[in-house]
Amino acid sequence: MPLPARVVRALLVPALALAGPAAALAAPDLAGACIQSDAPARAGADLLARRLHERGIDPAPACPLTLQFITRPALGEGFVLEQHGRTIAIAVGQPRSAAYAAGWVLGHLRGTRLTLTGPVHSAPAMAVRGDQIGIRAKNNSFDAWTPAMLARQVEDLALMGANRVQLVAPVSDDAAASPLAPVPARTAILATARAAHALGLQVALYYPLLRDYTRPGDVAAEQADFAALLADFPALDAVYFPGGDPGHTAPAPLFAVLGQLAAPLHARFPAAEMLVSSQGFDAAGFDAFVAQVRQRPTWLSGVFVGPQTRSPIAAHRALFAGVVPLELYPDTAHAMHAQLPLQRWHPAFALTEGREPVNPRPRAMAAAFADQAPGTRGFIAYSEGVNDDWNLAQWLALAWNPHASTRAIALAHARRFIGDDRFATLPQALEQNWRGDPARNPGIAATLGATRALHPAPWADWRIDLYRYRAVYDALVARRWAAAQAADRAARAALARAAITGSAQAVARARAALDRPEPRATLALYHQLEALAARLWDKARMQLSVPRYGASNWERGANLDRAMADLTDRAALLPRLASAMAAPGEAARQTALIALADRADRRHGALYDDLGMPGAQPHLLRGWGELADPQGRHSSIVGVADHLPADGWPLATLTYAETLYENPLRLAYRLPRGRAWCLRLTWAGEDYWRTMAVYANGQMILPPRQRPSNPAFVEVAIPPVLTAQGRLALAFAGQAGAGGGGRGQQMAETWLIPRSAQIRCDGQWTGP
Repeated sequence: MPLPARVVRALLVPALALAGPAAALAAPDLAGACIQSDAPARAGADLLARRLHERGIDPAPACPLTLQFITRPALGEGFVLEQHGRTIAIAVGQPRSAAYAAGWVLGHLRGTRLTLTGPVHSAPAMAVRGDQIGIRAKNNSFDAWTPAMLARQVEDLALMGANRVQLVAPVSDDAAASPLAPVPARTAILATARAAHALGLQVALYYPLLRDYTRPGDVAAEQADFAALLADFPALDAVYFPGGDPGHTAPAPLFAVLGQLAAPLHARFPAAEMLVSSQGFDAAGFDAFVAQVRQRPTWLSGVFVGPQTRSPIAAHRALFAGVVPLELYPDTAHAMHAQLPLQRWHPAFALTEGREPVNPRPRAMAAAFADQAPGTRGFIAYSEGVNDDWNLAQWLALAWNPHASTRAIALAHARRFIGDDRFATLPQALEQNWRGDPARNPGIAATLGATRALHPAPWADWRIDLYRYRAVYDALVARRWAAAQAADRAARAALARAAITGSAQAVARARAALDRPEPRATLALYHQLEALAARLWDKARMQLSVPRYGASNWERGANLDRAMADLTDRAALLPRLASAMAAPGEAARQTALIALADRADRRHGALYDDLGMPGAQPHLLRGWGELADPQGRHSSIVGVADHLPADGWPLATLTYAETLYENPLRLAYRLPRGRAWCLRLTWAGEDYWRTMAVYANGQMILPPRQRPSNPAFVEVAIPPVLTAQGRLALAFAGQAGAGGGGRGQQMAETWLIPRSAQIRCDGQWTGP
């Protein structure tokens, strides 16, 4: 809350005494400005001086304007700016508040002119505002950063309003060392801790517990390792212990070992907090976790709620109100298979740009913040490198001011890091690129044009290339998806005419349609993407490729490796064309080819849903949707399996719809009366083996079972009594009580077909 004006003026009196008479307010010119500060504010004042120097703004001997930092503890984490004559007085509450004031100045600086039209009183709304820096092999950037680069990132976080930097412990669910690391991980972690502490930021540690704590020897070993790590830290304000993801310790031994780790922690850092999460637990495990928390162990400072957590934040609020503080651990890094998934993300994007792309999502992040932040004291973002730069900036800005607009946040981001105000439209434009079918989204080309029109300042950092990379990638996907769809349509149209043209000509035409080379314009976009990836490696050590830049896995942000992935059904169709042509007799060959052309089985009157393809799911119930339900707990979510079309999986098989935990996947039909119906399923998705049952109008028609293979093809008759009224509601329900992310309730395709002499529905169907 802003302080009363009389209090603010009292705090500023010492600085204003130097300012002379008040002058008419205008946009002050910082050219030649001098910066002065008292000792507590010096680190933040020096940070501002360095960033102004990068912009060519250095103090002149005559000091036409002075930025005077003074410390006034009554301001807490906040700051106040007020201009009087040739002085801008900047009162700050704490050492790190000076960095926040510096961030405000840089975010309101256009050229050398500062947008300051009156006194500014600013203070954060939330007590904890932070980011996780994982200096580990899985990270898409930070494992290859030097200590100087990491220190710069800490400064950037401070300029954006962060007050806590969380470092992943040297031992986690990862390789012992990254081959890209310029210094050992432990060295880099400690250097980053020192950089944060020097700015007055809080230092936190994310410490997974990976041993078997039912064995006394493992408990003793953990205590020794923990104490040795603590001894090296310059400061430590909090330690976060995930219950799982990674980790596999049940709540009772987990809380027991945490009680034992409290002793070395508080011996070294008496005021350090200890927080624990319920990640990974199933229903029984979560109940046991709740029971442990309600015992209020003296060491427990809070519970943090993040990915792989069965119980949503609303349930945590209800369970722990008045018991223990709550914090958020939002996954800002991932677009799918994630805590905050894109629920209707087109498979053309998902298959290429992947789980960890450059992912500005301003509307989605605002919705997630509004849904999750109430009743908590703040957040530490789960990040895996630089790909989520925008999402992190937005969460930090909203934690400071929950009413901040996307436009204001983006404009400040542009002025701090890019130097062209036109960037402010880009996060929203890139989010809109991912809406709907890329081949039918004219905004993708417009966004690319807007990105190309930007003129970053000479001091701009890697961020401008990050957003350029995404814009070019989207344009490449749009072009290649349009071509892939045209090729598939042409191939199937040729096969559908087999009875007219003959089987040989139908196959020849289908092959020709599928074998078209990439046009020059497409290749030019790909080469632009390659060049931007190289620049991002040079500037930010972003690992956009496994073979080129040493990424740990393509899914860990290395989506350059999939930019030219085949998006047609070529690999699935070609062997089946050969099989069809091996059939004895021309009539049999033509029949087989016509069947290949008609995957939806319209020739038999099927009601077909390609459940993983937005726009081709007429009977799927979508649920609440992404903005009302950011985690997808009451929605259906489209996704892709861990395969590519080049692996021989048709697109309709490797894409799926899923629901989470106890929320069934639902379809609804209005049917003509008097018919008997057969349900056919392509049961496919990722390699989960979760038990699932199928219900029709509330009656079980397929008992709970695991998928026998991936993919599996299932056929079951619908009892006619269930469809006698012309309505059918299907529900695919997974086993109750799931833990982790609650995923695995996945289905790729459904056909509801009138039973006939051709459609016997005897359970012998082997697939489309």
